[in-house]
This record gives sequence, structure tokens and C-alpha cells, in this order.
Amino acid sequence: MTATSQIGTAWTGWRRPHDTGPMGSSIWGPEIAEIYDRTYAAQFDRSILDPMLDLLSDLAQGGPALEFAVGTGRVALALSDRTEAVQGIELSPHMVMQLQAKPGADAVMVTVGDMTTTRVPGAFRLVYLVANTIMNVTTQDEQIAVFANAAAHLDRGGYFVLEVIVPQLRRVPPGEVARVFTLQADHVGIETFDDTVNQIAWSHHWMKVDERLVRHSAPFRYVWPAELDLMARLAGLIRRERWAGWNKEPFTSDSTTQVVVYEKDSPQ
Repeated sequence: MTATSQIGTAWTGWRRPHDTGPMGSSIWGPEIAEIYDRTYAAQFDRSILDPMLDLLSDLAQGGPALEFAVGTGRVALALSDRTEAVQGIELSPHMVMQLQAKPGADAVMVTVGDMTTTRVPGAFRLVYLVANTIMNVTTQDEQIAVFANAAAHLDRGGYFVLEVIVPQLRRVPPGEVARVFTLQADHVGIETFDDTVNQIAWSHHWMKVDERLVRHSAPFRYVWPAELDLMARLAGLIRRERWAGWNKEPFTSDSTTQVVVYEKDSPQ
């Protein structure tokens, strides 16, 4: 019996809030929410999480923080131990259910809604969006709306922090439209560049979870560093820092990831 035949196969696709009209934000259903933490267990490692928390808590300065696309609470629950209050906005109610079942969930109030438009009461010292989730919003107008919504939630002098990959089209050989971005025993990931005019790509994953082979595919809109800065300016935000990672590594033309800090313009 081959290894493949020993593993049950499940397909998990993506969903969007509306079945008609332009491609919108990706929304994770119960099949992804239930396995999300196990699939990305490495991202809970303290060597990855602690530098994020250090930077975010320094920027929050003890004040309230808001996480867009809070997911299952990997960052928000840990940050709630370091700052005054943490809230979250999350499009998928199934991801929220996973968060609410965890210890300490009472400390993080979550609103189910779209980060392009959903408003929560209050003003925040920090708004942050991590794990490439800006790309789950698959139109430029909606990505601009994310920046505008972040700015609307911020106090003057507050910060919007964004973690996102740098598009890697240079790694695709001439004439090809795809690249393998991860190749592990339990996870194979392939990125396909399907619409370079509108900057739409698809991320395809084959993952071993609980002795099952799970396949998951979803679209995303990749966005360039200079484009992010322009979106920020449209929202009244000014870039203060851009690093290649949470340890404040210098950002260069060869960097594959970025952590960007934008500030809401303070009154003169």
C-alpha cells in the first residue's frame, strides 16, 4: 500500500461573502478554521511570536490595540497580556469560534465583519494586520479601504502595522506562471500568477493534517511596497519604518517579506 493511499484526502476551497459580482475578500469556512492552528503550528513558536509582540507592544505603549483579520487569535491573545486592551475584527465566524474556545479569549473582544468597512467603538493607539492578510482582499479599491478603515480607528499619532510578503515574480522562470514556495514533508505550496494585470495570484496548498491530505486553494492580490505607501498616503498615513522582518532587519531589494509601520499624521 502506498503512502498516498493510506491518507484520506479532503478538499477545502475558499469562499467569499457574496456569490455574484467582482471577486471579493476570501473568507475561511469551518473546514479551514478547524485545522488552521495545527497547519500553521510553527507560527506559534516563541522565536517567531515574541519579536512581533515586542514591536507591537512598544508601539501600543500600553494603549488599546485593534487587530484586523484576527483569525484564531494567535497574536491578539498573546498581545492582550502586554497592553491595555486588544480587540479584533474577523470576517469568518468559524475562525472566531476557534478563538473564543481558547484560554484568555474573554480578554479579546471580537467583531465579526469585513476589515474594509467594519467599525468598532473607540480610538486605538495601534491597528495591525499580519500574516499577509492584506492580500486576502482581492481588489485594489478594497485594499485602499483597509488603510482608510485603519486610519479611521487610530488616534492621532497612532500606528498601523502591516506584515506582508514582497511579490516574487522575479523567481518565476521566463514563460512559466507558477513557482513552488514551500516543499516540506507535510506541506507543499505552489503559487500561480493568474492575472498579472490585476495582480491576482492563487496560493495552492497540499498539507498533511491528522493523517489526511488536505488540499486548499485561494486567490490573493499581491501588492508592491511603493503601492502600499501610496495607499497609506491616501488614508492620511505616513510611513515611518519598513523592515524585512519583526527583528528589524534592513529592507533591501532582495527582501522577500516586509513589516511596515505607518503613523497617523499628528497635528502640527
